[in-house]
Amino acid sequence: MNRPSKIDRPKKATNVSLPVDMVEDARRLGINVSQACEAGLEVEVRKAMAEEWLRENKEALDWSNQYVEKFGLPLAKHRMF
Repeated sequence: MNRPSKIDRPKKATNVSLPVDMVEDARRLGINVSQACEAGLEVEVRKAMAEEWLRENKEALDWSNQYVEKFGLPLAKHRMF
């Protein structure tokens, strides 16, 4: 999925509940809580999207792997290594 850059993305206000001590430490250390939450959420979303893609394409991947096991890599005779 192609997304606009972080700068171009519209924002949506969201309430997030976080441990009080963690928020206090973040403020004391100058960490932008919104940016940190966004960065962490981005990691989790990318991970979930990759897992979703693998689930959705499992049948094709399995077929491809079985083909290679049975017949070898296509065009393997042209490999230089």
